[in-house]
Amino acid sequence: MLLAGQVAIVTGSGRGIGRAIARRFASEGAAVLVTARTETEIRAVAADIQSSGGRATAVTADLAQTEDCQKIVAAARAAFGAVHILVNNGAIYGPVQPAEQFSVRDWDEVMAVNLRAPLLLAQQVLAEMYERQAGAILNIATVGAKLAFGLSAAYTASKAGLIGLTRVLAAEGARKGVRVNALCPGPVTETRMSKDLTRQFSAYFQSGTDETLKQLIDGVLQGRPQTAEEIASAALFLVCDQSRAVTGQTLNVDGGMVFY
Repeated sequence: MLLAGQVAIVTGSGRGIGRAIARRFASEGAAVLVTARTETEIRAVAADIQSSGGRATAVTADLAQTEDCQKIVAAARAAFGAVHILVNNGAIYGPVQPAEQFSVRDWDEVMAVNLRAPLLLAQQVLAEMYERQAGAILNIATVGAKLAFGLSAAYTASKAGLIGLTRVLAAEGARKGVRVNALCPGPVTETRMSKDLTRQFSAYFQSGTDETLKQLIDGVLQGRPQTAEEIASAALFLVCDQSRAVTGQTLNVDGGMVFY
């Protein structure tokens, strides 16, 4: 097993990409802390992992709250004794609005969840990773951070910032045994966020959801969306020893949507 003996925190793991990552890590031997705001979802994921013979615990938390970020890491240590892997996946999109209409309150909330929380969580785990001379942090960004779409000012800015944070943490941790990378998914249309955004963009542009989705997929070289399982496979690679020479990188898993 690629993650035998490892303990992983996966934020935003009640559904979608985060759930797929949590399940994949558990199947490879990791003990996983599952966390998100919706208790029923994370408990279901933890129960699913446990029923398959894996180890998992669930902690309800709001990443916008500093205390909850601290609670997540403390819970992982209480349950499993250490933290070896941190996956910053939890994120919110914010309102689908032009930049000139975006409220400061909404902007601050998106930044708190998508950018401040990954820093806070990293701060909580880096000391023990440095002491152990081993650890992996994976930040889930988006191709939108490289190929910006309209009506996404806060989300795009936060994810571009997350890529920048990835590079800084990688530079600081490289000689201390800690690897930090980012992953940019393309459109994963099976997730609730993607479905909600498709409806919102369609309403904004007064177009059908099928038309909106087709325009998005037409920009993908492979001509299809990505799956949560494909993202989870890439995530597994970036946190396991098979990628031990990889740090400070941002990997696109987007079917050829972006080329840098």
